[in-house]
Amino acid sequence: MCSIGQREKTLRTILGPIRWRRSVFVDPLGQQTRCPGDELLGVVGTSFSPGLRRHMTRAGSATAFAEAAEDLRVYAHVQVDPKDIQRVAESTGRQIEEWMNQQAQAALRPQPPTVASAKTIPILYISFDGTGVPIRRAELQGRRGKQADGSARTREVKLGCVFTQTRTDDDGYAVRDPDSTTYVGAIESAEMFGWRIHAEAVRRGLEHAQIVIGLTDGAAYNKTIVQTHFPHAIHIIDLYHAREHLYQLDELLAASPQQQARWLVLLDRGRVDQLVAQARAQVRGKPKALRQSVETELHYFDQNKSAMRYEFFRKQGWFVGSGVIEAGCRTLIGQRLKRSGMFWSVRGANAIIASRCCQFSRRFEDFWAENAA
Repeated sequence: MCSIGQREKTLRTILGPIRWRRSVFVDPLGQQTRCPGDELLGVVGTSFSPGLRRHMTRAGSATAFAEAAEDLRVYAHVQVDPKDIQRVAESTGRQIEEWMNQQAQAALRPQPPTVASAKTIPILYISFDGTGVPIRRAELQGRRGKQADGSARTREVKLGCVFTQTRTDDDGYAVRDPDSTTYVGAIESAEMFGWRIHAEAVRRGLEHAQIVIGLTDGAAYNKTIVQTHFPHAIHIIDLYHAREHLYQLDELLAASPQQQARWLVLLDRGRVDQLVAQARAQVRGKPKALRQSVETELHYFDQNKSAMRYEFFRKQGWFVGSGVIEAGCRTLIGQRLKRSGMFWSVRGANAIIASRCCQFSRRFEDFWAENAA
C-alpha cells in the first residue's frame, strides 16, 4: 500500500473533541484504505474514542438510549445524540458477543497437561430459563404466538447462568458463592443455546466439578439441553414451577384447603408417586374433558418425578429453586428490554443482551482491557 499523505479526523473523547492527523494508505487499485494510526488507537470506522465508547455502551445497555444520552450530559458533560448511543452500544455489543464466543471456543479446545492440577469445584450449578422480549412486527411475520389470533408479539430470550456453592448456612440451606454467577443469553434456537451454555460451563470449570447440578423448569427443551450437554448432571426441577403445576391441579379438581395442604407437603417431600396416585383416584368417574385436563398436569409430574426428590436434595444441602436465573430474567433482560413502548430488532436485542451478560458477569473491564492490548 502507498501513502497518500496525512488526513485530519476529529475524535470525540470524554474530555472533548480532539483533532487528529494521521497517515492514510491505499492499495494500488485504490479500493482499500488503511489508517495505521486509527488502528493503533482503536478508532477505525468511528469518531468516538474507546473511553467514550465504553461510557456510551454502559449507559446505552443500562437504560433507554435517550435517557442514556441525558445521563452522559448531566454526569460527564458529554453531548451525544441518542442515535449515536444506540449505534455504539449495539456495535460494541456485537464485538462483546464475538469476544465471549472466542473465549468460549478457547475453553473448549483441549488443554495441554500441566503439573499443577486445576482447582476442584465442589458444586457447579447450571441454570437457564426463557423470557419474552417485544420484537418489531416485521421480524415476527409467520411466527406463531400467544395472541388471540395466534400471532406473536415477542421472541424468547434464552438466558443461562453458571454459579458455584461451597457451603450451607447454619440451617442447612444452600449458599451461593459470592460473585460466582456468570451469564450467557440470546434470542436463538434451543439447539444453539445448548452449545452456548455448555461452553460457558466448560469455561467455568465443568471438567473439575465434583457435583454438577442442572436447575431448570420442566420445559421439554430444558430437559433436552441437560441430557445432551450435561449427561452426568443431577437434574432438579425448580420447586416453585412444580408448585405452579400443583396449583393448577388443585383448581381443576376443586381441591379443599386441607387437600391442597396435604398435596403440597407430598410435593415438598418429593413423594410425587403418592400425589399422582391420589389425584388419579379422585378424578375417576369424572367427565372425560376434566380427566384429560387433569392427566395433562399429572403427566408433567410423572415425567419429572426423578428431578423432584426435594427432600433428598435438601438433605444434600443443594438448591431446589431457580431464583438466581429468575432474578436474572427480571433484571438482566426485563429491566432493559421489556420497558413500555420498546420493540427491538433481533440483532439489536442480541447486542444489548451480550453487553449486559458481560457486565453482570463482571467481565466488562476484561473486554476493554483486551481490546486496548
